[in-house]
Amino acid sequence: MGEVPTQIGPRLRTLRVATGRSLSSVAHELGISSSALSQIETGVMQPSVNRLIELVGVLGVPVSAIFDDPGPFAPRPHDHADVTEQLPGVLVARAGGMSPAELAEGVTYRRLSPASLPGVDWFESTYPPGSSSSIDGTMLVHAGYESGWVARGELTFEFADGKVRLGPGESLSFPASRPHRVINDTAEPAVAIWLTLTGAGTGAAAATAGAEA
Repeated sequence: MGEVPTQIGPRLRTLRVATGRSLSSVAHELGISSSALSQIETGVMQPSVNRLIELVGVLGVPVSAIFDDPGPFAPRPHDHADVTEQLPGVLVARAGGMSPAELAEGVTYRRLSPASLPGVDWFESTYPPGSSSSIDGTMLVHAGYESGWVARGELTFEFADGKVRLGPGESLSFPASRPHRVINDTAEPAVAIWLTLTGAGTGAAAATAGAEA
């Protein structure tokens, strides 16, 4: 039996309601109609990677929050059937237990940690052939510092001033405030592991990278 993808729409609605935001106010900040946002929340339309990052950014929560149910801001081991506390304070997720979140174009996100890590998002993203992080070709800009490692296939990382193409075992790091887009223009699926710093360590990472450059 295949894995059942995380239902992003209802999770996003739960997060929006928990933060006290109205549908119209969030839609306005995103620059889309309330109807379009409602279609995302009801599952009629899947968001792209770009749109998902924009949405959680507007709500002020990490991407990992969409995997936590029902307490998105304080996940506990028993909130996840696939996570066990093997020893006091030691959470374990078995192979195949962490359900992916399916986005537009079949792109999937899977959290790699058993529970949310404060200030850090750690994900595996899978890009089907011909897919990209944004359907309309727009670039993504958000808070934090990103590091990506290609585990399978080839990916092109597009920036405003050029492109970087990576194959298996190759990696890159950059400030997430730099406009970027991820593209799989090959005939094979591509998988990348992402580590995004969103907390206090972000500034230090960026400063270190700048000094090394």
